[in-house]
Amino acid sequence: MDSAPAENEGLQGPSASTEQQHHPQAEVPADHPEVAYRTTAAVPEAAASSAAGNVPAATDQGGDQAELAGSRSVEEAWEPEYELEGSAMERRSPAGPRVALGFNLAKIPGQGEDSDPIVRHGRHLGLVAVFDGMGGAGGTVYETPKGQRTGAYLASRVARDVVEPRMLRLLDPEWNLDGPSAARELQVGVRQALVETLGELNAPASGLRSRLIRALPTTMALIALQRRDSDGDPWTGHLLWSGDSRVYAFDPATGAHQLTTDDIRDAGDAMVNLRQDSVVSNVMSADTDFVVRHREVELDAPFVAIAATDGCFGYLRSPMHFEHLVLAALRDSHDAEEWSAVMQSAIGAVTGDDAAMGLLAVGADHAELQVLFAARTTELERRWIRPLDQLGAEVQRAEQALEEARRRQVTGQAQLWGAYKAEYERYLRAPDEREA
Repeated sequence: MDSAPAENEGLQGPSASTEQQHHPQAEVPADHPEVAYRTTAAVPEAAASSAAGNVPAATDQGGDQAELAGSRSVEEAWEPEYELEGSAMERRSPAGPRVALGFNLAKIPGQGEDSDPIVRHGRHLGLVAVFDGMGGAGGTVYETPKGQRTGAYLASRVARDVVEPRMLRLLDPEWNLDGPSAARELQVGVRQALVETLGELNAPASGLRSRLIRALPTTMALIALQRRDSDGDPWTGHLLWSGDSRVYAFDPATGAHQLTTDDIRDAGDAMVNLRQDSVVSNVMSADTDFVVRHREVELDAPFVAIAATDGCFGYLRSPMHFEHLVLAALRDSHDAEEWSAVMQSAIGAVTGDDAAMGLLAVGADHAELQVLFAARTTELERRWIRPLDQLGAEVQRAEQALEEARRRQVTGQAQLWGAYKAEYERYLRAPDEREA
């Protein structure tokens, strides 16, 4: 293993990167690791085949899908969806239309400690994951062949490089994933890679001892999706995570659902966690024990699966505002690429951290998602966003009034004290000063 991990160059499939930052059309140096991903959405099979030139189309949707799926190898199951370089490419797979997008926003260009997200989808499969290098605990700076890098920067990329190929190998459309076994394999594999990386960095031993300091710390939040049968809507979602990055499922009728729990010392619900800054209690690292947690959920298409680091949701007013950010961006965009750009703009305007997100919508294309989530977006604004924003505006007005009252108090107090002070201090002055 190199002393510095590869920076996700040469990605394949729908999460392949265009060298962009914050806005899809912005250009950055070719070796810049913090990129906004090209988006992939779904259109009819024939259109995808034609647009992709000589690349053959996947099997048409039909009654023989199960037989065909059973005969495919694991490699074929993860064959990338076809794309045109530099543009949003849309297609329809045997499992229905998809929308796939991802982005990685760095507060400091070239130094972002989140890795690029994983966004992959194949025949009856999906994989979405994010990794957040923990800058506070992993702030130690190491010399690498590509320059100085923090432990947090290196850790998120090492973990990603281990997790993606292992999950692509473990996921197969012909049998259910053994979630607990996968969790153990990821724990062992990531820990070993982090320990090896730390050893190859030849870092001097630190004399600083603290439970808050970690060697190469990173979070992980991942959802692995398997279609339960070849022609039905039910999907199984395997959640694998360590730390406080999150996976969500968005349902057109019931909205956003948090699928992973935050590994933090002072456990609270999502609203409480916005108001208190608790220490992460379980995180991947080279020098401390950690676990990869696992649970399963059943999802019915159409749905949207999102993995996000806390820079995406941790600086908003409420969990409802995160759902609204995603759905309002969907409503206000013309295609998947613009959906990604609008979300990046909204998150970039408020976040105080790096922010990475991977999104995979199953069972609907962009236009269909807009229709499916229209009623939910309206209800969300009516029942939660407007009332919360009104309460926030009241507090803001009250705080402004209080600040103005404090300024008047300071000015008035100075004036009144000036008028009172002369007699009050009469006997503190010298005799000649008193007569004057």
